[in-house]
Amino acid sequence: MITTTAGKATQPVARKTGSIASRKIWLPKLLYNALPYFYLASGVSAFFATLYISEWFWVLPHYLIFSAACLHLGIAVYRKRVKAKREFGKDTS
Repeated sequence: MITTTAGKATQPVARKTGSIASRKIWLPKLLYNALPYFYLASGVSAFFATLYISEWFWVLPHYLIFSAACLHLGIAVYRKRVKAKREFGKDTS
């Protein structure tokens, strides 16, 4: 507790550190389990959407980048969860 010159007690201001991307969030279990599959489905559908674009539009590279990012994120999240389950399973045996 910090005191001021008037003798009143004050609390120090707690500042939130870190970016919004590094904060922990709570998701329902159904959404949490479906997240890597959603990323993979979004990436595959964006990739196949580029096949139906007949001409070179400005949106085509964006679809490809979005597709690659979603596929990469989906695979990374899935592998991280499988690795964590393996390590957690070894610790409890």
